Amino acid sequence: MERTAVTDFSGTIAGIRLDMGRIEEQFAKVIVGNRDVLHSILKALFSNGHVLLEGAPGLGKTLMVRTMARILDLKFRRTQFTPDLMPADIIGTNIIVEDEEGRRHFRFEEGPVFTQVLLADEINRASPKTQSALLQAMEEHEATVFGTTYPLDTVFITLATQNPIEMAGTYPLPEAQLDRFFCKVVIGYPDQESLKEIARRNTGQSPGTVVEPVLSRERILEIREALAHIPITDRIYDFAVFLVRATHPGAEGATEMVRRLVRYGASPRGVNALLSASRVSAVMDGRVNISLEDLEENYLPTLRHRLVMRFEGEVEGVGPETVLRDLFGTVRSRF
Repeated sequence: MERTAVTDFSGTIAGIRLDMGRIEEQFAKVIVGNRDVLHSILKALFSNGHVLLEGAPGLGKTLMVRTMARILDLKFRRTQFTPDLMPADIIGTNIIVEDEEGRRHFRFEEGPVFTQVLLADEINRASPKTQSALLQAMEEHEATVFGTTYPLDTVFITLATQNPIEMAGTYPLPEAQLDRFFCKVVIGYPDQESLKEIARRNTGQSPGTVVEPVLSRERILEIREALAHIPITDRIYDFAVFLVRATHPGAEGATEMVRRLVRYGASPRGVNALLSASRVSAVMDGRVNISLEDLEENYLPTLRHRLVMRFEGEVEGVGPETVLRDLFGTVRSRF
């Protein structure tokens, strides 16, 4: 075990942990379970990233995101992606308006991306052209309309959902856009006790629960700044880099499963996401040092959507997660 106690930044770490606990307390008022989903969203938010949420209908994805926005006291907008949705419906467009003197001029009408928390519901139902409208906003935090570039808020996170069951009439996200998501979170079906609690909450007579804001935009920026100063040792850098390089079939350390079933491995964004998420994990645990256990906790969410599988993998029913688990165990034995 590599976990040690915090010796520096103790006050800062304690403050962040207190904030995390308050967020979890408010989240649990509305959402049953899904603590790992909450943590993944927070890791992306504090790392200036975006989240892809995958799960069957009715699992509360929209409610989770709306609840998170209220707890964080951030502006929230939701867009339902449909096949007829146009790029202008996402980023906005110029409209003709008339002033008091009857003169006409163009005014920019902001689209849903001009918010702080954007829920892109069923993103894979929109055409690739519309999906790509999010790329600039997600990567550069800005939107360009008719040659004019408009900045987005410094605190901006996209949480996109997709349904893995109903694939008819959908457009799979291109690799370039998938790679721009900090992590992919797979939401599973609730267990017996969780489902029972959900039923109690939704069939009872008590009024709806109101969550209280815990954080603010300014506090989120402070936490980001503090996390940026958490040191990373050479051993952790070496492990993360070796792991991500080994997802490529021709790289050193690639397992037999990678060479046979993977077409393209993870990009450098994968290394950055893995290390950033591990930083947040360490702080959540009250530590200032990143351990191999932190990397183990975060390698699946940050890398599973960055692997492009060969046809052989689909035939054998082997997905990216199986390949990554096998690879992580092999790499771990070398460190």
